[in-house]
Amino acid sequence: MKKTIGFLLSALMILTVFSMPLTAAGQQESNPDAQELVYWSMWNETEPQAMVLKDAVKEFEKANPDVKVSIQWNGREIRKTLQPALDAGTKIDMWDEDLERIVKSWQSYALKLDDYYAKSYPSTNGKTFENTVMKSLQNHLKTLSTDGGLYAVPYQPYVVSVFYNKDHFNQAGITSTPTDWDEFLAACGKLKAAGFTPLTIDDAYMDLPLGMHLNRKFGNPDAVEALVKDRSGKLWDDPKVLEAAKEFEALAKGGYMSEQVATNKWPAGQQEVATDQVSIYFLNGTWLPNEVMGTTGPDFKWGQFSYPAVPGGAGRGAGTFGAQGFQINKDCEAPEAAFALAAHLTSGKWDQELSANTYGAPMDTSMDWPVQIKESEAIFDSLESFVPWSGGLAADPDAFPVVKAEFTKLLAGQVTAEEFVANIKGTLK
Repeated sequence: MKKTIGFLLSALMILTVFSMPLTAAGQQESNPDAQELVYWSMWNETEPQAMVLKDAVKEFEKANPDVKVSIQWNGREIRKTLQPALDAGTKIDMWDEDLERIVKSWQSYALKLDDYYAKSYPSTNGKTFENTVMKSLQNHLKTLSTDGGLYAVPYQPYVVSVFYNKDHFNQAGITSTPTDWDEFLAACGKLKAAGFTPLTIDDAYMDLPLGMHLNRKFGNPDAVEALVKDRSGKLWDDPKVLEAAKEFEALAKGGYMSEQVATNKWPAGQQEVATDQVSIYFLNGTWLPNEVMGTTGPDFKWGQFSYPAVPGGAGRGAGTFGAQGFQINKDCEAPEAAFALAAHLTSGKWDQELSANTYGAPMDTSMDWPVQIKESEAIFDSLESFVPWSGGLAADPDAFPVVKAEFTKLLAGQVTAEEFVANIKGTLK
């Protein structure tokens, strides 16, 4: 009889536990009348970003018992799934993805947030949100919208720069980072003389050096976009194009590029740097140390510098930067709570936690940058103007792979500068 009663009590306990409602973060629901915020995330649940966000949401719910947050971990598929879901009327109060993409693609679905930026929140230490987080990204955000408004909350900012192994530079006797192309070539020469392979890059980022170099030459991305869209060949005859090609040809002729550059499929080039085989990764975002952390560990001596000024071109005041971003649905029934959550995630403690756990940059200007990307902070602060991803080369999806393929051959020493230009002109006719 005792066994029967014990069995019934155990069963009753199990049924009771499983009948209790749970939040998406795995907590027992303490307030059945709480307003629900449905958040669609770009992260997969096992990624470091998601792990931090889950803990941050739990703390937010604890501090705000009248709010329940349900998270759907979509991964990068959100780029395909979000808009159809919004069009179908699915309840989605906020979402995140690449900052430029969400504003340019989904502004019409999003709430304008200027008034919310002007308020203070528990995580902003008595300041308004706009005076807590990066001004440069707020200003950039306004350029992305059709009316100059703020339609997102940036987080995980990044800047594109040249990454290098500080130990290699020290062993090669390089005491300062290059600021112009001549100094860059000199640094490559010293690295080679010291027994190092100076440069590498992957197929995934192959377009970045060419795009940035041409932006330096022409002084603006509009000229690069016009170049890649040109089918007459006239713009490709501009002397600046051949000059740029010759400057890259010099890298191949000098023996400065990895022998694997023609065949490097991401992340092979990154791993060449991570495993001490190559000194410099030509251009990448501030996420690079985190992507290879499993190989390098946290003690790898990373350094960064801006893409050099080029002969006859502009200096280093322009660069590529950006962030991920949160958006709030214009039909959200609890916009105050949604923005409070966004502020909670992008300022104060949890902004610092996200930065520390992903070795990424913080949004809150009072927070420290991780040592692995510390030099990128000054690069970010020094930028005066924005260069789009790939410098504008991706403006024509048909021409882009042609240019990228020929540039790969140029860096590998498989074509000359003149052949690089002629091959592109011939293919794009």
